[in-house]
Amino acid sequence: MTQHTGVVVIGGGQAGLAAGYHLRRLGIEHVILDAQAAPGGAWQHTWDSLRLFSPAAYSSLPGRLMPAQEGQVYPEAEHVVAYLADYEKRYELPVQHGVWVAAVHRDGAFLRVETDCGDWRARAVISATGTWTRPFLPAVPGRREFTGRQLHTVQYRSPAEFAGQRVIVVGGGNSGAQIAADLAGTTELTWVTQRPPRYLADDIDGRALFDHATARRRALDEGRTDTGGVASLGDVVAVPPVRAARDAGLLTAKPMFTRLTETGVEWADGIRAQADAVIWCTGFRPALAHFAGLRLRGTRGRIATDGTRAVDDPRLHLLGYGDWTGPASATLIGVGRPAREAARQIADLLR
Repeated sequence: MTQHTGVVVIGGGQAGLAAGYHLRRLGIEHVILDAQAAPGGAWQHTWDSLRLFSPAAYSSLPGRLMPAQEGQVYPEAEHVVAYLADYEKRYELPVQHGVWVAAVHRDGAFLRVETDCGDWRARAVISATGTWTRPFLPAVPGRREFTGRQLHTVQYRSPAEFAGQRVIVVGGGNSGAQIAADLAGTTELTWVTQRPPRYLADDIDGRALFDHATARRRALDEGRTDTGGVASLGDVVAVPPVRAARDAGLLTAKPMFTRLTETGVEWADGIRAQADAVIWCTGFRPALAHFAGLRLRGTRGRIATDGTRAVDDPRLHLLGYGDWTGPASATLIGVGRPAREAARQIADLLR
C-alpha cells in the first residue's frame, strides 16, 4: 500500500526532529521515518563515557532548551537521548520508528520513498540519516592478517572489556582522543595519529566552535577570505577527561603505522608493537545509499547542494551531514538554522 504526504523526512535523530519542528510550524503535512526502534538517534549507541562538548543550554534544538543535567556541566549521551525523546513527544512530531528506507525514486511530480513497511509518495524529501551507520575503515595493509580484535568507534562501549589488554587506538580527532583517554588508566595503550594531535585551547567548547563555523559561512557567502573554519583551530576539544589524561602524560601519540601483522602493528622503521585489540576512530561517511538510484553523486561521491537543497533535484534536501549542508549542521545547536531554511524552501516549492 502506498501512503501520501507532503514531505517525507528520512531519519528521526536530531536533524530529522529539527526538520519536523519547522515543517510543523509552517503547517506542512509530513512524516518522519526512523530506522531506530526508539527515540534518540545515534546518541543511543555511543560509548558510556561520552559527553557533549557544550553545556546543555548551548546544545539545544529549536524551540526547546535542553535542561541542565544535575552534577554535569557537559551532559552525558543518556541525557541527550532523554531530551530528544521529550522533544519528539512535546511537539507531537509524526515519527514512525522501526521503519527502514530502502530507496527514493522519481515518480513524475512526486518522489516515492520505498520502505520495509510500504511506500510513501511525497512532493519533497528531507534526508537526515547522518553518518553513524557508515563507519569508515582505512585500507591499511595487513588488516585481514591481524588475529586480535578490531572494532570501530561505533562498537566501543567502555574500558572494562579491555582491562589489562594491549590496545591500539587509531585516530587523532575527538573520538580517538576521548576513547584513548577512556582507556589510558586500565590498558597498555598506544595512541596512533596521522599527525601530532592539535588540541583546541582549553577554554574552547562547542559554543565557540559553532560561532566560528557560522562566521566562516558568512565570510564565504559574502566573498571574503576563507577563515578556515573549525579545522583551523585544532582537531581535539579538550573536554575534562581528555585534558586530565593529557596533563597526566597518558596521551602521547605515535605516528601512523604502515601495516598490521598477525599479532600487532609495524612502523616504517621496522619497530613493532603487540596488540590484543585495535580500535579504529577513523570517522564516517554520509549514509546516503537510499539516493543511489537517483544518480546525484558527483565524481568525488558527494551530492552537490545549494545550502541543503540538492542542485540536481530541488525536491530533495540533505540535512545534518556537516558544513556542506549548513554551518555546524551535524551538531545539536547548529542544525536548527539549516532545518528552518529547508522547511521554508519546501513551503515555497509546495505553493
